[in-house]
Amino acid sequence: MPDEITVDAAVYALRPDYAVLAVTAHGLTGGPSDARSAAWLADAAKSADPEDPHLDAWREAYRAFGAKPQRTRPSMDALIRRAGALPQVNLVVDAYNAVSVARALPVGGEDLAAYRGPARLVRATGEEDFDTVAGGEPAVEHPAPGEVVWRDDAGVTCRRWNWRQCVRTRITEDTADALFLLETLAPYGRERLREAGDELAARLREISPDARIAARLVEAP
Repeated sequence: MPDEITVDAAVYALRPDYAVLAVTAHGLTGGPSDARSAAWLADAAKSADPEDPHLDAWREAYRAFGAKPQRTRPSMDALIRRAGALPQVNLVVDAYNAVSVARALPVGGEDLAAYRGPARLVRATGEEDFDTVAGGEPAVEHPAPGEVVWRDDAGVTCRRWNWRQCVRTRITEDTADALFLLETLAPYGRERLREAGDELAARLREISPDARIAARLVEAP
């Protein structure tokens, strides 16, 4: 799966400094949040840095495609603002959220069993389907034309780069095979990104010692 992930040229035209570390994990045995994952989140909250320049880089990227980062915040910006009361979701989600907060890094997690074709980062036409929940009920929305979105053959999997994930590909307690997307902009260094990937892999192996984990860096040619 990491070898099939693509980033469209239109995204690189917007931000040529964009890079994503795609991490796959096969053979996960997750479960509900516990005291261990609570400790991961608590430790991450202690090291959260709301002044990290990576947050400003992402806010600028959002403005570049017409989003308002004060209203629809980059994922790690929203999490860091909640660092005093980070939500527990399940073991795997808690693991990648802890890395996101501690490393000031957008990290998304996707259930590979729900994917239809490879993941790709594109600028939307505005006609793509995005399945979500509105008012407590299932709903289908559509991105704005030009919005940066992750998608597969079935539709949008994450809107506004890393703002909100669709329902279909969310990681649950039963997810066995997952894709994680660790996204960066300058000035975030490659060594810092590698360390974040290593930390995520270590958390996943703590949850699932037999998991098979691979990673690939995708960046502008």
